Amino acid sequence: MKKLFKVLLVLVVAFSVTACKETDAKRFKKEYESLNNKKVEGTKNKYRKVKIRSNNSFIYKDASDIIEMINNKESFIVYFGFSECPWCRSVIEELDKASKDLNYKEIYYVDIKNIRDKYELDSKNKLVLKENGTSDYKELIQLLDEVLDKYVITTKDGKEINVGEKRIYAPNIISVSNGRAKKLETGISDKQKDAYQELNDKMKNETYKKFKCQIKCLMEEETKCTSKNMC
Repeated sequence: MKKLFKVLLVLVVAFSVTACKETDAKRFKKEYESLNNKKVEGTKNKYRKVKIRSNNSFIYKDASDIIEMINNKESFIVYFGFSECPWCRSVIEELDKASKDLNYKEIYYVDIKNIRDKYELDSKNKLVLKENGTSDYKELIQLLDEVLDKYVITTKDGKEINVGEKRIYAPNIISVSNGRAKKLETGISDKQKDAYQELNDKMKNETYKKFKCQIKCLMEEETKCTSKNMC
């Protein structure tokens, strides 16, 4: 009887975990597809139409969850972005496709939109802090420092002003190996100059290869994956 109970308990737990992952997948699909072809407020642009698999690999996490995983020396891939981000919508289908083709089951998703520091330039091009990032965001900046880019704001005349800290941009897809950030990838094609431009097959294939390489390298734990010629 005890043995039967244990088997049933294992089955219930397994079902619960699967159901949770399916819920995240459906939630992600709904979140991103709900904006398809809708007008971007204040512009003439429309949100890019994306199609996400029902059984996609995306699992929702908070910044605090990623911090804990890093401190526990875990290996994983995390996607920082948000559904309204036009650059994110340019690459998300190929990230989904690459994870499917490599049978990579879990890509963690952190909605970065409202947790970051936000600086703006005043009329004299002086930096002004408009929103302070969360404490978890600031800790992530420290933990992922090795691969992050500088926070730079461009003036109307094209001059770049360094804020003086690193930044998690959107999209940033980061692979972490044994608690250490190894590689940051945006997936954005070198040929894409505008977030809303139409993507051709060559551009999509370039994005796909970048993500496939990143995922494959983490799966194989290859140290050469930090090299520019890794794939």
